[in-house]
Amino acid sequence: MERAITGFEVDSEGDPIAILSCGHPQHVRHNPPFINRPWVTDEQGRNSMLGKTLNCVRCEKFELPDDFIAYKRTSEFTEESVPAALRKDHSTKTGVWAKINVEEGRLRYRVPALGVETELFPDKIGIVVPEVLHNVEPLGPVRFFVEFYRAPDRDGQ
Repeated sequence: MERAITGFEVDSEGDPIAILSCGHPQHVRHNPPFINRPWVTDEQGRNSMLGKTLNCVRCEKFELPDDFIAYKRTSEFTEESVPAALRKDHSTKTGVWAKINVEEGRLRYRVPALGVETELFPDKIGIVVPEVLHNVEPLGPVRFFVEFYRAPDRDGQ
């Protein structure tokens, strides 16, 4: 899944890491002849790549970034109270991930763009990838809530 580069960091070895709009870090080494990325060798080159996209395989695997923190939670929904907007295709904003937590019953979770349709239940959480259309459908009586995640602030909060 293509994601925009929003910034750069370096790892403990001094290798550059692109920070993607989804929150995932991705090494962007220049290692000719295998990898040709001369733009990573200086700050001007890296800055010229801000906004360009890289493929993020971790988004395709529904991997919530390790350091993201929960910051908001919906009220509990049932098969009768689930908002119509959740039943239709909708998405979260850039950089906002979510977990769909089923407390009781079953919920169908669809992510058409990624070809995913699965059932969620108390032992199986649904991960919502930022900016990717998805929807849910109660499969009989159900109780669930959605918890939203974001990158921590610079000071770790």
